Amino acid sequence: MALPPHRKPDSSPPAPAGKGVAPQRTSLSGPDYLDGQFLVAMPGMADERFARSLIYVCAHSADGAMGIIVNKAATDISMPDLLVQLDVAPEADAIRLRERVGHMPVLMGGPVEGRRGFVLHTDDFHIQQSTLIIDDGICLTATVEILRAIASGEGPASAVLALGYAGWQAGQLESEIMANGWLNCPADPALIFNADLDAKYELVLRANGIDPAMLSMTAGRA
Repeated sequence: MALPPHRKPDSSPPAPAGKGVAPQRTSLSGPDYLDGQFLVAMPGMADERFARSLIYVCAHSADGAMGIIVNKAATDISMPDLLVQLDVAPEADAIRLRERVGHMPVLMGGPVEGRRGFVLHTDDFHIQQSTLIIDDGICLTATVEILRAIASGEGPASAVLALGYAGWQAGQLESEIMANGWLNCPADPALIFNADLDAKYELVLRANGIDPAMLSMTAGRA
């Protein structure tokens, strides 16, 4: 889905959604790939855009990687406002939407394609041929139909919407990890959907036995 300034979302018929046939997993995984893991920005992270970022890796292969920052809020936009802006729901439903989805954060998912939306969600919902199973009950969907389902109360049990994503070319992420830019560790689904964005960074460090105050430029891999 996208947020064009003067163009409505695609009006083509939506794909079937709900709890029918489970989607196939299409991501590339292997012993050296980090699909379904967290990346935690270390003090050695050279790119200030990712300082104190917590990223959930959605896809990783020999060709590169893609992930969503899950602890930084998008500025000046709320979920109810976004649903109205995309014509997913009428403006008259704004009060109802605030009660239903006002708690759902809109994330700054990364610097790539910042006007494109991605929904990370639990695996109790899918859109055929559009939902990607990642790992441990977490899925990714990037079509406006999932927002329609969320607005109507028929969406997944837990979800976060991110605008944009983080991307790496072949070998780039591996180089950044070796340079102590990132710590990779198992992902906690509860942290992905935790609405307290400011707490996520320290929570994931402490969950992996790291005192945030003791971080140094020489932090290694998990």
